[in-house]
Amino acid sequence: MAKRHNGRLVKIHRNYTIAEAAARVGAHKHTVSRWIAAGLPTTDDKRPLLIHGEDLRAFLKAREPPKQPCGPGEFYCLRCRAPKRPAGGMVDYIPKNAMRGLLRGICPKCDGLIHRAARFDTIRQKGGDLDIAFRCAEQRLDDICRPLSNVEFGQDKRT
Repeated sequence: MAKRHNGRLVKIHRNYTIAEAAARVGAHKHTVSRWIAAGLPTTDDKRPLLIHGEDLRAFLKAREPPKQPCGPGEFYCLRCRAPKRPAGGMVDYIPKNAMRGLLRGICPKCDGLIHRAARFDTIRQKGGDLDIAFRCAEQRLDDICRPLSNVEFGQDKRT
């Protein structure tokens, strides 16, 4: 899989040599040379070859894969790198706090977990026509109202 280079680190009003451009985006200088051969414009044909920052940023932006927005009832699978509808049309809502949580399902292709963040009031919009199961909040230690069975309060058994 190809590495994604960060074009936002490139300053658009600056010229870069091949080595400087490679260091800026985290690539090897031979990679930048291949980009020039593939169509990355340089300022002129004289040595050292200079690359305008705006051209480098536009070139990297054009090489990015297109965004794939998720529709209602779809979650983005990181393994498959595509929006998928959960297997069986079933998801769980896992609350993270009172207002937000995660919708979690299983990818039908790779059987991995797929997630989608959702506010409690927008669950039906993001979930679409999926069957959503709401989990009960987990009990915390400070929520226990009865004493633990293995602790004897008030009885000191020292001899």
